[in-house]
Amino acid sequence: MTPHERKYSRVLGTGSFLPEKVLTNADLEGMVDTTDQWIRERTGILKRHIAGPDETCVDLAQIAARNALEAAGLAASEIDLIVVATTTPDQVFPSNACLLQQRLDIHGCPAFDIQAVCTGFVYALAVADKFIRTGCTRHALVVGAETLSRILNWEDRGTSILFGDGAGAVVLGASDEPGIISTHLHADGAYKDLLQVPAGIGNGQRGSPFMEMRGNEVFRVAVTTLGRIVDETLEASGLDQADIDWLIPHQANIRIIQATARKLNLPMERVVVTVDEHGNTSAASIPLAFDQAVRDGRIRRGETLLMEAFGGGFTWGSALLRY
Repeated sequence: MTPHERKYSRVLGTGSFLPEKVLTNADLEGMVDTTDQWIRERTGILKRHIAGPDETCVDLAQIAARNALEAAGLAASEIDLIVVATTTPDQVFPSNACLLQQRLDIHGCPAFDIQAVCTGFVYALAVADKFIRTGCTRHALVVGAETLSRILNWEDRGTSILFGDGAGAVVLGASDEPGIISTHLHADGAYKDLLQVPAGIGNGQRGSPFMEMRGNEVFRVAVTTLGRIVDETLEASGLDQADIDWLIPHQANIRIIQATARKLNLPMERVVVTVDEHGNTSAASIPLAFDQAVRDGRIRRGETLLMEAFGGGFTWGSALLRY
């Protein structure tokens, strides 16, 4: 494809995968000082999926990717860009994107990971959209995949109750019509201490290797920030709240999701909610929810969707698209 031959990217297919093992709130009652009622009332979560001991992040990503390729009606060999959003890569290197590329028997195209924690999928979608809009790519595979259970302290009731594992994927293709209407990305490292895994390769593994979160402070900033990005997205596109058919939010907490829906004057029937069944799967949560709502027939071609997310960094972002 020559540069500028195509102007937009659109979603050709979606896919997802969840590990078989399920951890319920009742299970957690036997592990940490918590109750099913407490978890439900504060988060909306009933259960979450946990990767088995022999399951890796790329294992989950591979199945989600194959499902998305099948839905798009494309062979893996037709993909010419792979972007994987993850916080839990299988190895320090190669990237999960390169490991996935090998699994799918794809050769030569660019493949890289993006790390923006819970906003990762929106970041990855935005990057792939730019590749297609500039004429560099015809078909992009965009994946959000996580095994967050591996970075949880299962004795910390503030984090262990919230997160789960899974993967979701979309295939984007070049199109004469949108597609992705606009994407909006932000970050502010001033909030780094509110949500983090302190230990890392570059700092010599200083600090805890598990997630640490100051939940109440994260909640307050998230609600305010997501409200602002809804306004920014609508203003940039010249659309009104009434033009949005579906909200597909990052599945962090039912109270944050409800606050964003109120901001849009959108009834909860027009919000895709999976947090009750999946927990918070970080970068996987939006593509998991998207795929579920496409496959059960709720989301239909031609409808306008708003995706939004907020995560560690802090990072936040949105994507507005016509499916």
